[in-house]
Amino acid sequence: MYQVPRGTSDILPEEQVYWRHIEQKVANICQLYGYERIDSPAFEDTGLFTRSVGEGTDIVEKEMYTFSDKGGNQITLRPEGTAPVCRAYLEHGLHNRPQPVKLYYLASIFRYERPQAGRYRQHYQFGCEVIGDDDPSLDAEVIDMAWQFFRSLNLRHLSLQLNSIGCKQCRPGYLSVLKDYYAKHTKELCPDCKVRIDRNPLRLLDCKQPSCQQVANAAPRSVDYLCPECKTHFNRLKGYLKLLEIPFTLNHRLVRGLDYYTRTVFEIQPEAAGAQSTLVGGGRYDDLIEELGGKPTPAIGFAMGIERIILNLKKQDIHIPPLARPRVFIAHIGAETRDEAIKLASGLRQAGIGSIVATGNKSLKAQLRQANNLGVRYAVIIGEEEVKKSTVSLRDMTTAQQKTVPTSELPGLLIE
Repeated sequence: MYQVPRGTSDILPEEQVYWRHIEQKVANICQLYGYERIDSPAFEDTGLFTRSVGEGTDIVEKEMYTFSDKGGNQITLRPEGTAPVCRAYLEHGLHNRPQPVKLYYLASIFRYERPQAGRYRQHYQFGCEVIGDDDPSLDAEVIDMAWQFFRSLNLRHLSLQLNSIGCKQCRPGYLSVLKDYYAKHTKELCPDCKVRIDRNPLRLLDCKQPSCQQVANAAPRSVDYLCPECKTHFNRLKGYLKLLEIPFTLNHRLVRGLDYYTRTVFEIQPEAAGAQSTLVGGGRYDDLIEELGGKPTPAIGFAMGIERIILNLKKQDIHIPPLARPRVFIAHIGAETRDEAIKLASGLRQAGIGSIVATGNKSLKAQLRQANNLGVRYAVIIGEEEVKKSTVSLRDMTTAQQKTVPTSELPGLLIE
């Protein structure tokens, strides 16, 4: 038998309650903060990601699903959500709108990586982007939006990790110091990090190998090498977070896994789980729009994995409201009553009342058992006598009480 490819999963009906709940919470929080939805294609020109994400990153080197289409074009399934939004911002002239432009998305993401709890090769993300302003109050707003989103889901015991990795003016000096430090510890590094020293030194701080983590813990801190503008920006951000009463921890090893980040970077994690269970990660990317061919345009955003959110909702045993179900099951006795049942169900549905009609030739007892298993509130029973008198028997499945009512009055009795 065929099975889903490794690193993918089917979202079965019983799991949909989590997805619909989160989607509604996403729509609510984005409306409160003034974000509009954008949907981009599931695949893009490969160059968009190699140029934005960075050729020395694990995503580009190891994880992208890239292929040549029938026209000979190099195409890549979307490995992250920010670059497509920036491409759309440029392509559709969104810079002509009042700035900053605030956008959000719910999208499938594709990365060839080792499947782990809450992270799959095809997974789903909620992301937001604020493009067109470098005010640190926007950094605080984006973090606040993520923080309040988790509060709306009743997720607790979360930790905000914060850092600033500087800009293109001050970062080269920091990278030089960082490389000098790591040059003294090459024997302790994993093979990947020995390559990163020259190709992508910031990624050294992000390595998950135990020996590399020990070296990274004592590495020079980016915040100690910020230029005056970046230092002022970061201090103002910290001040806003204190104003909003959002606790944070300064984490000098936090750099994120994409090359386009500048200045602010942040993650929100379960307190006891650590970086491997990060729920949301984001930061500022002030140079990305220009890198993609636009004018210098500051921006900031975040992305969070839906699967990991659901995993934490289950871990914290948080109640999720059930999805709305049909309220009525229509049972019929005798083949000649089937037409009436189908007609009645159609009328109830047009009145906004969810209805299910019994199929096959089951006994009344079997039909009512099915209604009970489906969890409907009411069963409507139609027999030959009911058809003659234009009535139905209405049974409350919760109390087992049953009464005869005119068919014409049924919709009014069933509407909550």
